[in-house]
Amino acid sequence: MADTSDTRTPAQIEADIRRRRETLAETLDEIGVRVHPKTIVGDAKAKVAANVDHTLGRAYVQVNRVVSDVKAQFVDEEGAPRLERVVPVALVVVGVVGLLAFSTRRRKG
Repeated sequence: MADTSDTRTPAQIEADIRRRRETLAETLDEIGVRVHPKTIVGDAKAKVAANVDHTLGRAYVQVNRVVSDVKAQFVDEEGAPRLERVVPVALVVVGVVGLLAFSTRRRKG
């Protein structure tokens, strides 16, 4: 048996069909944009860029922490240099530079 409980007029049914077609067309257009190769590549690039930014941000935080830790070894809480640590390191650096300069001169001569 056919259902005859629909009380819409043919014009109303046609208008409903037209609206549903438009909605379906919009949905298909959206799907077409989403699966378009340029969209997929753009999304992939955005994800990679976000991951790189995140990784660089984490690396920056780590480097900043290491620099702060090293600085804390040579500077006290008031910002004054800790001479008991600075002087030995400076002497080692001067010694290494001196050895490099001496060995370079010796090779040339």
